[in-house]
Amino acid sequence: MIGEDIVKTLVAELERLVSTEKIVGKAQTFGDVTVIPVCSIGFGFGAGGGAGSGCEGKAGKGSGEGGGGGAGGGVSPVALIVIRKDVVEVLPLKSKGSIASVIESMGETIPKVMDKAVEIAKVKGEKKGK
Repeated sequence: MIGEDIVKTLVAELERLVSTEKIVGKAQTFGDVTVIPVCSIGFGFGAGGGAGSGCEGKAGKGSGEGGGGGAGGGVSPVALIVIRKDVVEVLPLKSKGSIASVIESMGETIPKVMDKAVEIAKVKGEKKGK
């Protein structure tokens, strides 16, 4: 019974921790570009319990019970989904050099987004001035 309770508690906690929001992260928008992180989640757990009593004629004639459990897990980023207007790209982070290519891609995109934001602000400012 002890082991059963431990397993139920561990499973309940794992259910609380694992959700789609943990695997597919919150979308971040930078002007016309939206970036969605994708992660890999792994968990493992174990539990056990038992009860017993000492044998007659030996030291330790008492009885007892005990149990224990443990869990571990990890989260690793595996890709970014990049949405630019009508174009959707999946940029994997596991292959060699892909992080550099993502940074390079964002480095090319962010100045364009900033230029567009300045342009929109100017147009709005001109409309207010009239």
